[in-house]
Amino acid sequence: MKGKLLLATKALFISTAIFAQTEPETEEPKGELQINGSVDAYYRYNFANAKSAGAFNNKTSFTNSQNSIELGMASLKASYTKGKAGVVVDLGFGTRATEFSYAESGILQAVKQAYVTYNPTDNIRISAGKWGTHLGYEVLDPQLNRNYSMSYMFSYGPFSHTGLKADFTLGNGFGLMAGVANPTDFLSASFAKKNAIAQFSKTSEHVNAFLNYVGGKDTAGNNINQIGLTATAKISDMFSLGYDGTVKMIDPVGGGSGKWWGSALYLNLDPTEKFGITLRGEYFDDKDKGLVFGTYGDVDPKGTSITQATLSFNIKPVSGLAIIPEFRIDSAKDPIFKKNDGSDTKSAASVLVAAVYSF
Repeated sequence: MKGKLLLATKALFISTAIFAQTEPETEEPKGELQINGSVDAYYRYNFANAKSAGAFNNKTSFTNSQNSIELGMASLKASYTKGKAGVVVDLGFGTRATEFSYAESGILQAVKQAYVTYNPTDNIRISAGKWGTHLGYEVLDPQLNRNYSMSYMFSYGPFSHTGLKADFTLGNGFGLMAGVANPTDFLSASFAKKNAIAQFSKTSEHVNAFLNYVGGKDTAGNNINQIGLTATAKISDMFSLGYDGTVKMIDPVGGGSGKWWGSALYLNLDPTEKFGITLRGEYFDDKDKGLVFGTYGDVDPKGTSITQATLSFNIKPVSGLAIIPEFRIDSAKDPIFKKNDGSDTKSAASVLVAAVYSF
């Protein structure tokens, strides 16, 4: 009897050991990977056709060409989130990406965004790395804009920031972002003083508003402060509005402070899901010191101002594809554009057709 009991006990231990060895291990939860991207191309024709003067008559970003079919950008973005942490890598190749990362050289110009995130709580998100600016209505990626050509405020404001920021969800649609970053658009800026960045936002079903700030010193030591207000309003399923306004104040090391400012209104009409119209009207004022366009006049020289109107049609024949025919007129207070004979003129008109595919 004792022998049988001992034999049964041994068998129990053996079977338990075998079960423990064959039992599947608990798998660690997998993260979430998302990949998307876009490709865009365009053709632009300026009616002055100032080839003799060698002028494109383009004063904004990404469409500096004349009578040429151009690649805008091929873009690929990957984001991975696991638990409370994540990473975003956003790469772009082409004119848009190169101009966006103008402060860098070589392969670094392809890095549109690259940052890591950590959510210590459900209401706090911390990000470190390089990301597109929070200031302004328009963004780098063409599929996220309704106009293909860019505004003056986008072109002469900040493009990106590299640093550390924290986003706070305050409840009832209110949000706050605060952080420190290198001087505007610089991925690397050793020895340079850091900039402060901030955003206060209120979002709701029909109205969203964002109050933005960037301030500090640039790489030359000039003191910079820029404040902007961006807002959107949904009037109906067919009609919506957008607004962008900003002022940038510069206090140079050698004295003689100045500023430029701008204001733009976007009227959006969407009769169907496959067809939309956007009219952008913008006023850009650089009359104070000519910080953007240089100075005009012989006595007490000042800068100039520009008004531009852009009418864009968004045609979406299939999912992911947008065809954007666009008509644009730029009119300046002073003659900053060129005619074909080389003489100066105050206005420039152009037509553009773009194709954007995103996935």
